[in-house]
Amino acid sequence: MTRLQLTAGAPGARILGFGSYRPRRRVTNHELAQAMETNDEWIQARVGIAERRWAEPDETLLEMSVAAGGKALAASGLDASEVDLVLLASASLPRPIPGLAPEVAHRLGAQRPGAFDVNAGCAGWCYALSAAADAIRCGSARNALVIGGERLTDYTDLTDRSTAVIFADGAGAAVLGPSETPGVGPVVWGSDGDQAEAIAIPEGEKAMSMAGQAVYRWATTRLTETLAEAMRRAGVGPDDIDVFAPHQANLRIIELMAKRLKLPERTVIARDIVRSGNTSSASVPLALSALLESGEARSGDTALLLGYGAGLTFAGQVVVLP
Repeated sequence: MTRLQLTAGAPGARILGFGSYRPRRRVTNHELAQAMETNDEWIQARVGIAERRWAEPDETLLEMSVAAGGKALAASGLDASEVDLVLLASASLPRPIPGLAPEVAHRLGAQRPGAFDVNAGCAGWCYALSAAADAIRCGSARNALVIGGERLTDYTDLTDRSTAVIFADGAGAAVLGPSETPGVGPVVWGSDGDQAEAIAIPEGEKAMSMAGQAVYRWATTRLTETLAEAMRRAGVGPDDIDVFAPHQANLRIIELMAKRLKLPERTVIARDIVRSGNTSSASVPLALSALLESGEARSGDTALLLGYGAGLTFAGQVVVLP
């Protein structure tokens, strides 16, 4: 058997910078109440959302992804020419082919990087982050740009209160680079395909459907163990977690997970869903960007991340914030 020549002394990986793009239009619960049978109290009691962002026609998935990616590059201190891998996580791509990641990379000025799209539902960005970190660790890439971008309003019936009050648009991104001290812990990921239809766009349909109660039960009963295992693999415990940033699907789920993990009171819990809605694969990087920009999270903080959604897919990991 041929013996492969592996990269000697391959580095670990760490996050160098975040960037985000939030659409201009704010849509409040009161505005939605004018178009459907709902109200602010009903929405906030069930999912915790006060407002969300919906993209205007010129705020395409490409434009939002480029904007978030450009900000992440600026925060990282790298030039686009130094990036040799670009991953775009999205569940709302506008076309089957070609992929959007190569176009995003070109617009940003990257020089012929590896580039591809990732669709793992709302877990997509965490999946892509792990893939990029592994590529850096094994020597397949030196620096990587990982974007989560969504225009979920393109696939939402905006008159259906079961989905229109929840889903929103936006893009978040992070740049990863090599590090002697690893800053991205091992991922704990998986899927429960027996519930694949719980969140779906049925064949021949144009709007998303979601079995909200089934997803809630799954998330609150199955995923705490994923987070505990992610901490164990990273060699940390609940008392070491400075920031908890799960997918922003439902404020009640977020708060229940934090309670079950017994995180210390000082832990900053991301609640970006209140102002941004559910932005699927963009939600985790958007939440982390907001926490860093506000000063609630700081460089060097240890963050526990969780993505989960359509598939049903999930991915938990511990990272060090840039």
